[in-house]
Amino acid sequence: MGGRQTTYIAKPLPDHHNSSVLPEPTIAKPMAPPAPAGWLSLFQPAPAASVLTTDPVTIKRQYRLWQRRVLISSIIGYAVFYFVRKNLSIAMPVMEKELGISKAGLGLFLTLHGVLYGVSKFANGFLGDRANARTFMTAGLVCSALLNLCFGFSSTVIAFGLFWMLNGWFQGMGFPPCARLLTHWFQPKQLATKLSIWNMSHSIGAGIIVVLCGYLVAINWRLCFLVPAAIALLCSLFLWFKLPDTPASVGLPEVEGTKTSHQTQPIFRAVLLEKVFRNKYIWLVSVANFFVYTIRYVLLDWGASFLTQTRHIQISHAGWMVAGFEFSGLVGALLAGWMTDRFFGGRAARACVFYMALSGVSVLFFWKNRMPSELLNTGLLCLAGFFIYGPQCLVAVIAANLATKRAAASAVGLTGLFGYASTILSGVGLGTLVQHHGWDAGFAGLLLVAGIAMFLFVLAWPAKPHGYATES
Repeated sequence: MGGRQTTYIAKPLPDHHNSSVLPEPTIAKPMAPPAPAGWLSLFQPAPAASVLTTDPVTIKRQYRLWQRRVLISSIIGYAVFYFVRKNLSIAMPVMEKELGISKAGLGLFLTLHGVLYGVSKFANGFLGDRANARTFMTAGLVCSALLNLCFGFSSTVIAFGLFWMLNGWFQGMGFPPCARLLTHWFQPKQLATKLSIWNMSHSIGAGIIVVLCGYLVAINWRLCFLVPAAIALLCSLFLWFKLPDTPASVGLPEVEGTKTSHQTQPIFRAVLLEKVFRNKYIWLVSVANFFVYTIRYVLLDWGASFLTQTRHIQISHAGWMVAGFEFSGLVGALLAGWMTDRFFGGRAARACVFYMALSGVSVLFFWKNRMPSELLNTGLLCLAGFFIYGPQCLVAVIAANLATKRAAASAVGLTGLFGYASTILSGVGLGTLVQHHGWDAGFAGLLLVAGIAMFLFVLAWPAKPHGYATES
């Protein structure tokens, strides 16, 4: 990427040994460019600061501050990506009724969006490993917000499909910078726990938006796209001013346990080949992710439709119930990360075996329950969310740790490609199946999907906790 390079200067740090108040970390101001720059220069990785902090006490204090900022800011940012991605699921029942779009047609929207999102997450993974995390994430969120505005003002099926497909592409710019940030700022032995905390962004974002849209859709379904777009544009400003890039860009040394030699383009290709494409365990968990996401997105995207059409629950109440699915998933993911580091020595595939088995049992209970009780249905849906979000989180942990920070975004992009290709099943596949054979056929298929995923995680049981020990 040519053009201007932005240089960050580490600010001098005052002595705080005798104070309990810690300084607020700030992103240093870029130096004036020596020449006019092209727009691609915005995506260049931030270079190392001209002054490197060497005092151990200062390094520890600054790392604690920056790690907190990276974690919180990226959680907020990725949660808002969901605001402009999962808003369609609540609008679908009303769009189906008002616009006369069939379930198969709505499922096709989900499939086209999901497949393109998966391809984008895969392609942008290669860029995310070598791009400025702050710029990359901000640009993706801005573009998704603008496309939601276009969707909200549209009225034809062709326009809906086009804008939602393009939205899928820019949504793929959300996770790669987060993978870059987390693997550069946290040690491998902490990554399962930290990534499970970060994974709250999925549940927070999806949970809040389905509740918000449950009320907005009662006014006008278009508000489900216009209001989240406005929120996303505001959040993009927050990300621009809060996120850093790598530790070196703010004058800190590399995280312990992740030190690598200087990278050049040929070295990156070699690392990509060795750590990602020749690693059988990354391929195994990537295929498993296809089935994990099938279950997750069937319940998330079609949950409101299922509850309103078979249990005769109001759409606003169904929105809260799907939000419960998300928030229980948050707890399940947190526990999965903690258990992986505490009991499985960082071997996340082993925890996934147990989680996947229990997710299948939960789906069975939710399907077979015929009582219209909102409380009981919510509890069973939450149980399914608790167990399915464990593997959903841990697949990224497996890929990022095995690929190391040098190719983490690329590896997670590969798992994402398979994960979002699952919308072939969870979108148009399920929509067509249910339209012709009913919901029972759809849920029977989900049980088969859960069994296949568990078997693949069993095959990945011997995988090492990370790939740093063999890195040159």
